[in-house]
Amino acid sequence: MRILLVNWNDRRNPQAGGAEVHLHELFGRIAGWGHEVQLITSGWPGGAPEEIVDGIRVRRIGGRHSFALRARRGVRRALRERHFDVVVEDINKVPLFLPMLTRLPVVAIVPHLFGTTAFAEASAPVATVVWLAELPIPWVYRSAAFHAISESTRDDLVRRGVPAERIVVIHPGVDTQLYRPDPATPRAARPTFLYLGRLKHYKGVEFALRALWAARQVRSDVSLDICGQGDDRPRLERTARSLKIDGAVRFHGFVPEDEKRMLLRRAWALVFPSPKEGWGISNVEAAACGTPALASDSPGLRESVRDEETGYLVPHGDWKTLADRMLALAADPSLVERMGRAARTFAEGLSWDSAARGTLEHLHGTIAAHKGE
Repeated sequence: MRILLVNWNDRRNPQAGGAEVHLHELFGRIAGWGHEVQLITSGWPGGAPEEIVDGIRVRRIGGRHSFALRARRGVRRALRERHFDVVVEDINKVPLFLPMLTRLPVVAIVPHLFGTTAFAEASAPVATVVWLAELPIPWVYRSAAFHAISESTRDDLVRRGVPAERIVVIHPGVDTQLYRPDPATPRAARPTFLYLGRLKHYKGVEFALRALWAARQVRSDVSLDICGQGDDRPRLERTARSLKIDGAVRFHGFVPEDEKRMLLRRAWALVFPSPKEGWGISNVEAAACGTPALASDSPGLRESVRDEETGYLVPHGDWKTLADRMLALAADPSLVERMGRAARTFAEGLSWDSAARGTLEHLHGTIAAHKGE
């Protein structure tokens, strides 16, 4: 099978996140199974215009802000140069409306759509563009097949008008050999919580800071590690200082994989206070390390955390309840370990190989259905 894949970033892009991990874990395996995969994506200063990543031929066009304007031209060029069996568009920024460019079968992978949450991050004009761009998806992609990564995303698509029968849900996997408990890295001696992800306003990291402040009114030994980069870091650092908890908050910035796994193993729980995600890969990476999660009861996150079993779900923005959950874990190390064991069992049921096989089966089915039509 020849697959033309389109996504805003590839895994080596400095702006890459969970969506890119997901994409490469799936299609890197599919490429390894003998299928031809070409990815059209954006570039960055110093990035090679073409290279092979995870067995995928990556072609970089434009940059972060110009890709939306140049990607369609790049797709047309690729379609002229090579025969493909299917076009796969990963819609994780704004849609590129690729069904308008080709008669080939199209599969749209949807981690999640922004909807009104775009207004929590971007300026009103930019957020309006994102919101408006998502409105025509049910019509423009009416002949496409959809691959949603969670039931929440599927339900969102159905509410917007996409027929449920055109959507399959394929949960992401997790590498349970790479992410696993390690007796050489015990839990931190004092209650230590961890945020791991991009530092963007819409991610809700401020609620973790406010929860930490409230928890420290009861226990002064509770602390928070914050790992990741993003333009919200200066505001978050100011917030920590204004709450007088900056001595209990450690901003690590970008951390390499080995340090990331160490922090996941040492944490008493991962904290993920976002209003909306496609899935929450950090939750299941923590789970694989035997660490529970405290997450917003938000779309996507409620699928990657089993409430009161592998962690706790709290109403989004309710930092007082989040603080109560932090204190409950801080007061009972045996509860942390019990939830951590359940989280590890949950993670062991998630496999990238299985997700990639499901994706490949969906592609084959979509091509067959297209030929039948």
